[in-house]
Amino acid sequence: MNALAATNFNFRRAALILGLDSKIEKSLLIPFRGIKVECTILKDDGTLSSFVGFRIQHDIARGPMKGGIRYHPDVIIPFSFFFFFFLLELFKICIYVDPDEVNALAKLMTWKTAVANIPYGGAKGGIGCRPSEMSTNELESLTRVFTQKIHDLIGIHSDVPAPDMGTNSQTMAWILDECSKFHGHSPAVVTGKPIDLGGSLGRESATGLGVVFGTKALLAEYGKLISDMKFVIQGFGNVGSWTAKFIYERGGKIVAVSDVTGAVTNPDGLEIPGFIGGDSMDPNDLLVHECDVLIPCALGGVLNKDNAAHVKAKFIIEPANHLTDPEADEILSKKGVVILPDVYANSGGNIQGFMWDEEKVNHELQKYMRRSFLDIKAMCQTLNCSLRMGSFTLGVNRVARATLLRGWQA
Repeated sequence: MNALAATNFNFRRAALILGLDSKIEKSLLIPFRGIKVECTILKDDGTLSSFVGFRIQHDIARGPMKGGIRYHPDVIIPFSFFFFFFLLELFKICIYVDPDEVNALAKLMTWKTAVANIPYGGAKGGIGCRPSEMSTNELESLTRVFTQKIHDLIGIHSDVPAPDMGTNSQTMAWILDECSKFHGHSPAVVTGKPIDLGGSLGRESATGLGVVFGTKALLAEYGKLISDMKFVIQGFGNVGSWTAKFIYERGGKIVAVSDVTGAVTNPDGLEIPGFIGGDSMDPNDLLVHECDVLIPCALGGVLNKDNAAHVKAKFIIEPANHLTDPEADEILSKKGVVILPDVYANSGGNIQGFMWDEEKVNHELQKYMRRSFLDIKAMCQTLNCSLRMGSFTLGVNRVARATLLRGWQA
């Protein structure tokens, strides 16, 4: 089941539990706007390449939309374009194949911001490219062209982009600068920008720290502490590395980690600052490795009907989007595995943007994560449902109520 199908499946279950009117249900499924643009740049070798960019703006009922922009090869399939033989060497065209994932992530952002109870809706963007194979100059050119195509549809009162997979604070700085050429100085047009350009302290680590605050709240419900548990972390990018750091600092024993280059394990716990004393292992075995808490921080769909029955963890935390297919969700639930869902677990990156010192930012983040967890728990108790459905019903209900209060009409 792809990301959009899984997201819609969970949404429809939540709508059924809530007893939403079918017309409201349908309206919440349909994105507010979808943007597709061609971005052609001059590469360093003198050739032209074209890339397809998307921005899906899902819902504005609770406030301006916000969400990440990702640069990743999964967004597109590149191939040579043969309309004219003499263009073969000149153009390398990248054709977009499937907008479903961007659509799904935009919807998830709507529910996430509602679960966190912050006044935003959801959006998501992406460009199909291989950032690791592009120079800084090429990435800057691509970002600026993309921004030129969408600048009039983003902004503090409409849609606020943020870093995502393959993008970072520098990417946001380029977007800020390009938007400022059209609209005057526009520091609030993006979040996740560099501190020197008005960025929020603690933004880089916010999602990872939010994951740890959420994990702490969940474990407390079972009389456990982070220091009591053995952890496995898949993925060691921004979220995975910060999550590992904060767990290690709190006494958690991280027995295995992986990144794109491989995996390493130590049953006595890895020394995260230096990975001293670990042994290499097959990355394919990481998700079913012996542990108390499994934290997959990589791409979505990694837990599915084929491997769910072999998962040994008692708890699964979802820092990345759409980690668990609905089929796997059912298998894991029957096994008694407790899942802290993505719609809550990775919402820490949304709770920032204020000019506070880092200690204040982190204090507020912990407060928001704790409050959201209690709201989800109350929903679970009221509706007798799982944490995933508690999260979805909480978020969907808040958006539906805002939609009706604004005067939605059939």
